[in-house]
Amino acid sequence: MELSQEFFMKMALKQAELAFAADEVPIGAVVVANNQVIGKGFNQVETLNDPTAHAEMLAITAASSFLNSKYLNECTIYVTVEPCVMCYGAIKNARIKQVILGCLEPKHGFTNVVSKSSKLNIKTGILEEESVELMKSFFSTKRGPTNER
Repeated sequence: MELSQEFFMKMALKQAELAFAADEVPIGAVVVANNQVIGKGFNQVETLNDPTAHAEMLAITAASSFLNSKYLNECTIYVTVEPCVMCYGAIKNARIKQVILGCLEPKHGFTNVVSKSSKLNIKTGILEEESVELMKSFFSTKRGPTNER
């Protein structure tokens, strides 16, 4: 049975909730191959004191380890928030087939920088409201309820 995009995005949201609980920016990612999660991650930049410890990077590393390959060309990555340019580069270098996003990131997302002619298959808006609300909730605790992300 083929599992839905919402099913896998809920798993990414659970990863984002782990980040939130760790006082990290609540972004989660899962990498899926053949209807199975083979890598997952949540932001751990503060915890690991590592500016590259983004959810996507950790999920890609786990998936590459699982498959024993640097190429994930039959995989889909589900990310609660649009990746930054660094993570976009990792997604492209891993040759991930499809990117499913919860919500766009208007300030730091890769679509602000990367050419629209990219061949990457991207779908946005899967559980968008849940992804946006988690980010708003996190940042309202950091900056106060009047500021948006």
